[in-house]
Amino acid sequence: MNGKRLVILGGGESGVGTAILAQQKGLEVFLSDSGNLRADHRETLLRYQIDFEEGGHTEEQVLLADEIVKSPGIPDTTPLMQKVLDRGIRVISEIEFAGRYTHARMICITGSNGKTTTSTLIWHILKSAGLKVGLAGNIGKSFARQVAEEKYEYYVLELSSFQLEGVYDFKADIAVLLNITPDHLDRYDHQLQHYVDAKMRIIRNQKVEDAFIYWIDDPVITREIEKLKPTATCYPFGEKHTTTTAGYTDYGKMVINIKEHQFDMELELLALEGMHNVYNSLASGIVAKLMDISDEQLRNSLADFRGVPHRLEKVATVRGVQYINDSKATNVNSCWYALQSMRTRTVLILGGTDKGNDYREIEELVRTKARALIFLGADNSKLHAFFDGKVDSIRDAGSMEEAVDAAYQLAQKGDTVLLSPCCASFDLFRNYEDRGDQFRECVRKL
Repeated sequence: MNGKRLVILGGGESGVGTAILAQQKGLEVFLSDSGNLRADHRETLLRYQIDFEEGGHTEEQVLLADEIVKSPGIPDTTPLMQKVLDRGIRVISEIEFAGRYTHARMICITGSNGKTTTSTLIWHILKSAGLKVGLAGNIGKSFARQVAEEKYEYYVLELSSFQLEGVYDFKADIAVLLNITPDHLDRYDHQLQHYVDAKMRIIRNQKVEDAFIYWIDDPVITREIEKLKPTATCYPFGEKHTTTTAGYTDYGKMVINIKEHQFDMELELLALEGMHNVYNSLASGIVAKLMDISDEQLRNSLADFRGVPHRLEKVATVRGVQYINDSKATNVNSCWYALQSMRTRTVLILGGTDKGNDYREIEELVRTKARALIFLGADNSKLHAFFDGKVDSIRDAGSMEEAVDAAYQLAQKGDTVLLSPCCASFDLFRNYEDRGDQFRECVRKL
């Protein structure tokens, strides 16, 4: 596509990385962002002498594109995107674009929950084994920028449904699908199947020599597999041993059977706690054994992994109350996992930008485990409509400081204060990291 005009919509991490790679490959590049760029991103574009605009899109400039790389956060329903689509301009994701310029092996992970933890764990295993491996996608440094500036032989890519929407020719050598539960339904016309269809694009273009690892106990996934009949070689994992499972649990151990070799490890030795993390460890272990990582190396990596910030992260214990930061729980199912892992009475902080949430999934756990609820959001009306009368104490908070102060007053010795919001953060915070950072800071001031 040399000499062609590539327009990049969105000047975040992935957009700037795409611009750098596109320029390196001799394309005419124009980046456009509707908001204000971060100072470091602006400085990078100026340093590379890449043409860009911020604070709004110049329609005629955008519509001159031969191809558009769109930020995952921009829905197709915006007026500009409607015009782009009407013109028949091809729109792809950063993943599709960067994938054209590397021969590295792709290990791709998606799922409604656990994908950041699993991606980071797989990367940790492979890096510890001495492989030249990059971590990218929905996490860390832009995939495109790493392709431009690094020489990795493997990439571990965490892929969201939004990123997968823009994938066409890209192929995962190893695809991992952890689970599918309702999320981002506001983006998918409140149709779960549309979201499912986006997730299942992870197996697109796979051949029999490629691997597809998935959770066999997920009814949505198993239904889709029966329907789609993947070409890739399948490696399901689940709680119980069956004739088809490559990974399972058995008498307090995780077991992986691949290539006529059995690996096992006591669950209590895993660094990550909770049954959901056993599944994340099983999926990671199957990837490792497919890539011929030794048993000893895998065992060490599963035991010494440090976890992911903002995911069930222990912040501090204040006056006998433990404070846990699970700000990354941006959907109801993530909160369900967090509540399920609580061993004490819990003061739960939740709320934010609702994505079409159905709170019935956590209702029973809230009734049995929550001492109090604190709603942290600009508009808590939907939370009140569902939870009022189901828990003795409910408070509203308009800032993190207010929420943590309320939790401090409501919690009793031996309790846990859990920030697990169920919602996106954009009403009061820049992103879930900002929300988690503010929680940490407020807790440490108590």
